[in-house]
Amino acid sequence: MASIALPLKAQIAERRFFLWMAAVFMATVVCGFGLNFASGRVRATTLPVQVHLHGLVFGGWILLYLVQSWLIDRGSVALHRRLGWLGAGLTAVAVPLGIAVTMMAIRRGAIPFFFPTNIFLVLNILGVALFGALVAAAIALRRHTDWHRRLMLCAAVNLIAPAFGRLLPMPLLGPWGPFGIMGMIILYIGAGIIFDLTVRQRVHPAWWWGLGVTIGVNLAVGPIAFAAPVRAFAAHLAQG
Repeated sequence: MASIALPLKAQIAERRFFLWMAAVFMATVVCGFGLNFASGRVRATTLPVQVHLHGLVFGGWILLYLVQSWLIDRGSVALHRRLGWLGAGLTAVAVPLGIAVTMMAIRRGAIPFFFPTNIFLVLNILGVALFGALVAAAIALRRHTDWHRRLMLCAAVNLIAPAFGRLLPMPLLGPWGPFGIMGMIILYIGAGIIFDLTVRQRVHPAWWWGLGVTIGVNLAVGPIAFAAPVRAFAAHLAQG
């Protein structure tokens, strides 16, 4: 699993690619949630404090991901490593917070009308758990920078999945909405695969791992969501 040495030109191109992808992620989040507020579908003043905290933690993680990518691009590896532990801390907070806010949204009746309660519950919980697992794997492989940066990108894509749900015409997609979100995730990871084919002339195995677990988890949403105990728990939450 050792990192494969690349020519200097390819190393520069790779650092620049991950920086640009981080900028695209930030733009996706800003556009997705900005559209939500600009359209009047959500009013910040009516949201519970937990939701604001959730937004700060998740938005802060994406902002830090952009900063970390920029630090690597400019060669500030030491600072990148120090800030990496801040990212690990944010991840440790984000996962349980994301689960708690999901359940709170169901209790408040604040979930999108086009999402069945059980699907919303499982999709969000599995999504944030997958994000945490990919970050943990990336941290464990941090000495293998080729693996680390690719798994971290896969984690970031899964984190911004809710932004896709605000950009896509979800009411028109109906029951296919979760597949639309999965398609966007695959599209963003696919950019990394295409980059590797262009620069490395081979696809790094980290992409297949990241893509494989992402597809597997998303395909598991339906079977888990419609299991009798999960449906009962979702109905219990919806009753307040």
